[in-house]
Amino acid sequence: MSAEQSVKYVLVTGASRGIGRACALRFAKEGWHVFLNCRSSLDELEEVRQEIQNEFPGHCTPVPGDVGNPEDVRKIFEKIYQVCPCLDVLVNNAGIAHIGLLTDMTDGEWSRLLDTNLSSVFYCCRSAVPPMVTRKAGRIINISSMWGTVGASCEAAYSAAKSGVHGLTRALAKELAPSNIQVNAIACGVIDTQMNSQLQPDERQALAEEIPAGRFASPEEVADLVWQTAHAPAYMTGQVIGIDGGYI
Repeated sequence: MSAEQSVKYVLVTGASRGIGRACALRFAKEGWHVFLNCRSSLDELEEVRQEIQNEFPGHCTPVPGDVGNPEDVRKIFEKIYQVCPCLDVLVNNAGIAHIGLLTDMTDGEWSRLLDTNLSSVFYCCRSAVPPMVTRKAGRIINISSMWGTVGASCEAAYSAAKSGVHGLTRALAKELAPSNIQVNAIACGVIDTQMNSQLQPDERQALAEEIPAGRFASPEEVADLVWQTAHAPAYMTGQVIGIDGGYI
């Protein structure tokens, strides 16, 4: 097998910061070619690209765009398939939060949250799956939340979207199992990312005390689990794997 053929390819959506950034760096560290996606944080995405190029053996290709927009996703995958014939792993990580009463949420906020957190998973899977089916190999890993399992007060829309990710994961896993493609989700607890940066120090402390592990998880811990899931036995599919420090 040639060196070009032995290269592995992964797309990480929402790769400019937090969990996505940590996942991109984790795969690059192992020599993978990483497709880096984000919607608007292009300066931060460029920083990730430079870090990969300077520090790791893997290569990367930025593929900016809104994965909640089907036209953008088509363009992203057109660029991907100019570089490689098929993704080995798709990491659907892009997501946004919304905290507030359901009755205060606008139509636009609802649509944007669903597009970013749920529709993006559908659009990216739809584009990634056909070459995987042809090759009869591939892994899809959806980054979700414990709130998709148990729900959170004042995060009804976010909880609904992540619950949708869980349902899509389980159903698509059954659909793709005959083609030897594994689909799993990782239900994150409280992770120390920008999404939780709005918390005041006393709020962070109170929340950490509610978690049996007594702390927030690091993005790198989630990235390690993503890496392990990408290399799990092929019989493991359709699972929602929790990483929440015992919270639920």
